[in-house]
Amino acid sequence: MIDIIKKHLADLTAAKWDDYKSALANNATYEEMATGTRVRGADEYVKAIQKWKRAFPDMRANNVSAKVSGDTVIVELQWEGTHTGSFDGPFGTIAPTNKHGTLKAVVVFRLEKDKIVEARHYFDMLTMLTQLGIAPMAGAGMQQPGAGATATPPTRHP
Repeated sequence: MIDIIKKHLADLTAAKWDDYKSALANNATYEEMATGTRVRGADEYVKAIQKWKRAFPDMRANNVSAKVSGDTVIVELQWEGTHTGSFDGPFGTIAPTNKHGTLKAVVVFRLEKDKIVEARHYFDMLTMLTQLGIAPMAGAGMQQPGAGATATPPTRHP
């Protein structure tokens, strides 16, 4: 099952839309929690993903890690791409910023008979908009993620 999902993501990267669609059941559903997008049917699923590929033509999934539980494959990954195309999202159309970004995400796939019947995609829209320069950095001036403490420890006096 993991191989089906990894190929599905590779077909997205390569924009092999017929191959990408072939992994989907005819009644597959796709849902993006961050944008409120929910579609049903293989054609609509592909269209929902193509809008991302038009906005980020070099988009690809990196560091794919997957776990299987029953008929479910949980995938943790990092999207990477450059925003060189218009993006129609929940806040309207965003003109190309030509900025490169990376975004961690989780996609929960459910399969039946080796076909994807459901995908629920979780990612942080604020992080994406901040990287594109559209949203102000939340908590500006605060410690950046991954940065260690930089304050000097207090000095002890006897």
